[in-house]
Amino acid sequence: MNTENFLQCGRFQLDLNRPKIMGILNLTPDSFSDGGKFIEPRNALIHAEKMLKDGADILDIGAESTRPGSESISVEEEISRLKPVVSELLKQSLPISIDTKNTRTMEAMLDLGVDMINDVRALEDDGAVDLVAKYDCAVCLMHMRGMPINMQMDTNYGNLLAEVSGYLQERARICLEAGIDKKRICLDYGFGFGKTPEQNFELVRQTRVFVELGYPILLGVSRKSSIGHFLGGAPVQERITASAVVAAFGAYFGAKIIRAHDVRETKDALLMCEQFMK
Repeated sequence: MNTENFLQCGRFQLDLNRPKIMGILNLTPDSFSDGGKFIEPRNALIHAEKMLKDGADILDIGAESTRPGSESISVEEEISRLKPVVSELLKQSLPISIDTKNTRTMEAMLDLGVDMINDVRALEDDGAVDLVAKYDCAVCLMHMRGMPINMQMDTNYGNLLAEVSGYLQERARICLEAGIDKKRICLDYGFGFGKTPEQNFELVRQTRVFVELGYPILLGVSRKSSIGHFLGGAPVQERITASAVVAAFGAYFGAKIIRAHDVRETKDALLMCEQFMK
């Protein structure tokens, strides 16, 4: 492994010389794409096994929807949804990530042994930075305006790239000062979180601007409404091919972790992308 190109991810050092695929597992009744399908632990574990067979390198598990307009649930409910599934998946030999914005949920999952925290609020919840500093997990810091319930109400930016990159750089600085090693941090410019479709695609085009911040970039475009927008309003299940194409462009521009619902299709797209990156 090139030791200059990895993410320290709890029990694992994640080699980023080739882009990695983060499979999405939503334990929610209301996620925009697959809400309700995997809320039963048995169904969730079956789907996780399928993603592993399809080539997922990481599993990202969330129990609270962050779709536009979604409302928060209690931390107790979030933890109760996560615990039985996470406890089983930790027996697998790959990194387990938790998609949460709540410090108490992070602590409960880190105590179980998860390898990564994927936070749409970039550890802004009270105590989150200091908590993560105590563990050896990776952390993904994402840009979002407001909260999921209101994030699409203000998409006016004076300078989109400067504001998003400046926010991420500042959050990374705060993490470093708290003692979180740089090799544990990756960044996500928040495709779909407080941006218009045009702004989202501009961020993908400008991925290299974020790469220059010096951290691995995580990209999550899978099945999102901005993709549907450019497909003439196509419903969620008709956005799979286009999602894989956008993911491949993101990887070509420098993204190192691709978060996806459709692992096999995304893997195929990345393999084709690699042929142009040699």
